[in-house]
Amino acid sequence: MKVAIIMGSNSDWPKLEPAEAVLKEFGIEVEVCVASAHRTPDKVHEFAAGARDRGVEAILSAAGLAAHLGGVVASYTTLPVIGIPIGGGPLNGIDALLSTVQMPSGVPVATMAIDGAKNAGIFAVEIMAGRHPELVAKLDAYRARMREEVAAKAAKLDAVRSGR
Repeated sequence: MKVAIIMGSNSDWPKLEPAEAVLKEFGIEVEVCVASAHRTPDKVHEFAAGARDRGVEAILSAAGLAAHLGGVVASYTTLPVIGIPIGGGPLNGIDALLSTVQMPSGVPVATMAIDGAKNAGIFAVEIMAGRHPELVAKLDAYRARMREEVAAKAAKLDAVRSGR
């Protein structure tokens, strides 16, 4: 099981590490690539067109500003592409969000929130769970841990409010 993460600049990596962490938590191999839709289009083409042959099952694509990377990647593969708009620039990521979410009909890119790398990783796991049933149990356990964390936080607040 493998997911690829492609980003337009290595400066995006700190915002993408949560995706890698969650994917590894589920036992999924992660391939990482830095390539620009505008400055290294041949590299993007080679990366996307060959992804399936390398065993990749989903691609997370992160870019800021005009953020055409996800759409370009999607144009070269039929694998699911999950776009992660990166915040920054004069519009604080709104431009990246709109560039990623407004794909033309027929070339979809699933789009997460600005800097939503963790959800992108979880969404990739959910997509892959259809092919890998062992991921279903891991997703169930992951959600159970989230429920327990919320319950513990609620109990802590209740205790503070009641003076215990």
